[in-house]
Amino acid sequence: MSEVSRVVWRKGRRSGGNGGNCVEVTAVDGESVAAGLKAGHETLYLMRDSKNPDSPVLTFTPAEWEAFVLGVKDGEFDDLAEQAGVLPA
Repeated sequence: MSEVSRVVWRKGRRSGGNGGNCVEVTAVDGESVAAGLKAGHETLYLMRDSKNPDSPVLTFTPAEWEAFVLGVKDGEFDDLAEQAGVLPA
């Protein structure tokens, strides 16, 4: 996904100014990136670790992205965040 270096990444509003425990997200034209198994989608959502922008990028189809966002909002991942020390127990 060499084209990823040219996209504008967005960081969450709650990430704060220190840059810790943050992810960055962008939406791209699915035809413009080497999407592998995700090929054929008009839009793809990409997520990466803001502290390590050269690390692997997670790729979501629109349906996968919607399910992920709904899961985050519903607290489905809170136990993982608590284990990692990101959320108070």
